Amino acid sequence: MPVDSGLPSFHDGTLNDPQLTAALKTLELTVRRKLDGVLQGEHLGLIPGPGSEPGEARPYQPGDDVRRMEWSVTARTGTPHVRQMIADRELETWFVVDASASLDFGSGGRTKRDLAVAACAAVVHLTAGGGNRHGAVIVTGDNIVRIPARSGAAHDRALLKAVATTQRSAPGVRGDLDAGLEALRRPLRRRGLAVVVSDFLGPLDWTRSLRAIGAHHELLGVEVLDPRDVDIPEVGALTLRDAESGELLDVDATPALRADFAAAAAAHREQVYKAFRGSGGSVLPLRTDRDWIADTVRFVGRRRRGLSAGVGR
Repeated sequence: MPVDSGLPSFHDGTLNDPQLTAALKTLELTVRRKLDGVLQGEHLGLIPGPGSEPGEARPYQPGDDVRRMEWSVTARTGTPHVRQMIADRELETWFVVDASASLDFGSGGRTKRDLAVAACAAVVHLTAGGGNRHGAVIVTGDNIVRIPARSGAAHDRALLKAVATTQRSAPGVRGDLDAGLEALRRPLRRRGLAVVVSDFLGPLDWTRSLRAIGAHHELLGVEVLDPRDVDIPEVGALTLRDAESGELLDVDATPALRADFAAAAAAHREQVYKAFRGSGGSVLPLRTDRDWIADTVRFVGRRRRGLSAGVGR
């Protein structure tokens, strides 16, 4: 059974359902109560810190840093120009949420979609304030929902409602995480934090897009899994159903089959982790049978210790 960490179920919620609003409020209180005072510092260690972005070009003045010379404008006008730098003090966080049919699966009292909403709520809380903005790209396989990046508590609640209630794809339609990553990649957005939330099951046909995003943004993957995604119980004969294609398969859960399944699942997860490492990111693993708050605290704590020791991008 899942560890009770105050995580409500969003499986049957609708956008205007008062119960959904109440569930999100409960989740918000849980996140604030269990994360406030535990994680401190700017953006609470999710990203290394503020940087700067190129601004407008202006004529060169004595004392300007020659490393900021804008050669294209200088050549066009015949007058030396430098590029002004704008302090990047406001963080823009983008979520790419894989809301395919497999996220509605859960073998216990919660689904993977519940975890996805909780993970988004935690990141929103950890990066809120100071004019920081949050946006989202929610992909189901046959539809892409885009939520523009804005600031404010009302917008954040609307974003979480959209993650909780976006309708699953039609039967037989597989998820398309690559389409969601491409929707974030283009048009080019200001540098910020990109959070990819998925169970990452299926082919890894999204690694090229992930590398492109990692080259421009700080990258974080949130892996939401159920125990049945990585292990088959010792139950004898059973029927397996693909949540996205609807295909059924009758198998006998022999020790050899269970071992092969666990090994294949472990190898697939390692490929996912390798893809994020190769893109300059890291992965926060969450499971429906574990305390997601405790796992989040441990992950951010390890990340902050690594950054303070000089480990990271």
